[in-house]
Amino acid sequence: MKKQKTRKAALKRFKITKTGKVLHRGQGLRHLKSQKTKKRLRRLKQLKEIKGKFKRKIKKMIGR
Repeated sequence: MKKQKTRKAALKRFKITKTGKVLHRGQGLRHLKSQKTKKRLRRLKQLKEIKGKFKRKIKKMIGR
């Protein structure tokens, strides 16, 4: 039986907290920032939680 390998791309993009939440950075913060309001930019900087089926998939990819 082979061991499950960690998907390195998933490991770089997602963070799993001690309590088991899956967090990720939102999109839309790379360029064209001058058009966006300061409030919107602050919101985009915050980590967002992933829920549901996708959360389970990511945990499996990372190996937890």
